[in-house]
Amino acid sequence: MDQPLSFSEAELIMLGKTADALSAYMGAAILAEVSQTDDGDWVIFGRALGDDTPPEDGMLQVQIGGPAAQVLGEKGGLELDTDTYDCAFLWAIQITDDPVERFIRLDQEGEVFESATQLSDLLPFNLDEPEPPSDD
Repeated sequence: MDQPLSFSEAELIMLGKTADALSAYMGAAILAEVSQTDDGDWVIFGRALGDDTPPEDGMLQVQIGGPAAQVLGEKGGLELDTDTYDCAFLWAIQITDDPVERFIRLDQEGEVFESATQLSDLLPFNLDEPEPPSDD
């Protein structure tokens, strides 16, 4: 049977944790928004820009948030249920129906630069919980 072209609940949690970890690592609000197309789910990661942040040369800007948006994680402390935010596009991950390239990661030009059968292979942090120490 073909796999569904949507993120599982565990994958959505993993993507939210990735946005939160990136926010802490970069010291800026990193947002992750899931969207759907006829081809399946995809998630976009962006760094929220302040109102006084001038755009950098060549920076692709996207808007994340709003009433219908599915934003994952802690949302960088921003009010994303009602507001949209201009963001610097970091990357996107899309689900495909190819079992070898189930997940593809797109760069800032929209080109595939990584693919994997497991979502965790495309994320910048290992989100596995460490084994608790034994009671021995």
